[in-house]
Amino acid sequence: MPSVSLIRAATYKTEALHQSLEGLLTPLGGIRQFVHPGDRVLLKPNLLTGSKPTQECTTRPELVHCVAQMVMAAGGKPFLADSPAFGSARGVAKANGYLPWTEQLGLPIVELHGQRYPSEGEEFDHLLLSKETMAADVVINLPKVKSHVQLTLTLGVKNLFGCVPGKMKAWWHMEAGKDRQRFGTMLVETARAIAPELTIIDGIIGHEGNGPSGGEPRQLGLLGASADVFALDRGLVEVLGVPPADIPTITQSQRLGLCPELDQIDYPLLSPADLRIADWKLPTELMPIDFGLPRVARSTFKHLYIRLIKEPIAAYVSPST
Repeated sequence: MPSVSLIRAATYKTEALHQSLEGLLTPLGGIRQFVHPGDRVLLKPNLLTGSKPTQECTTRPELVHCVAQMVMAAGGKPFLADSPAFGSARGVAKANGYLPWTEQLGLPIVELHGQRYPSEGEEFDHLLLSKETMAADVVINLPKVKSHVQLTLTLGVKNLFGCVPGKMKAWWHMEAGKDRQRFGTMLVETARAIAPELTIIDGIIGHEGNGPSGGEPRQLGLLGASADVFALDRGLVEVLGVPPADIPTITQSQRLGLCPELDQIDYPLLSPADLRIADWKLPTELMPIDFGLPRVARSTFKHLYIRLIKEPIAAYVSPST
């Protein structure tokens, strides 16, 4: 029976947040249950965009900072990596205020590079994943609680799509996006292949409405953690009061036998009913997932423009930051 640890947490102030994270992980055996001396540990936040840093679209840097400290205390060697839709991981991290926190710890920010890996599932014969992710000794998944205009919600499973490098994500939208359930299957198989050792979800402030970036911040006051990313997502769906059938990553993980039912999950601290939110806002209208070839081309151009022109200019203009 997988365990999902849920707690109330009200602040990103680091001393209190560190204590909250310690309490969150205690029922799971603490950080040393997952990280051993010498382990190379990938910290995978949600670095969606650098354009809306006040809208709570990304995992907060304070949470990543505290988790990195805990990993170091356990003897691990953490590094931060993600593949944003537009721009570089470092550029998006900088725009969201990460650099003072990462520089304080000497935490490297790594760009991801792709490679094909065989899939366990029957629907896809391969997956496009990053070499850096697959080579890490430990993956700690650090998603944000958000609504999503294409997938209803984006939680732990969807966050691992950021381990698909660069514009390979746009290719998947074109190849699998005509069917929401097929796209959900691809996300589930990606999560199964990566198999994060630990997922800690940032729900102190979520992002509701027309997410992943067009909605509004929402104070939720919670943190969740589990060694089973599918169980954690199932618990959070219950917290938010969203029908599981509306979320492709839930329906497909259930179909593939990866997602437990609620009564098959152990909640050692708070249960979803203790944290239930009655009025979480979902997207006003779901948008298509599929990308046509012209959109893929425009998306690729925008990504390259930000990475090769806009970010270097910004770094030159503001070298001290």
